[in-house]
Amino acid sequence: MANRKKRLQKGIESIEKQIRLHEEKLKKAEEEGNLELEEYYAKEIAAKRKDQEEKQRILDKGG
Repeated sequence: MANRKKRLQKGIESIEKQIRLHEEKLKKAEEEGNLELEEYYAKEIAAKRKDQEEKQRILDKGG
């Protein structure tokens, strides 16, 4: 079970990095006025946050 907790924690950290990266790209798309990219990154961020919350819920539950 310890390995699963470590794997979940690493997954959460990885998703956090991806969210930060997408937030930077979203900001750049907003500055450039690219609406299509803005929508894409906003959806990706929302999906990744949902994934992160699910992994955190599993980890909190006992992994």
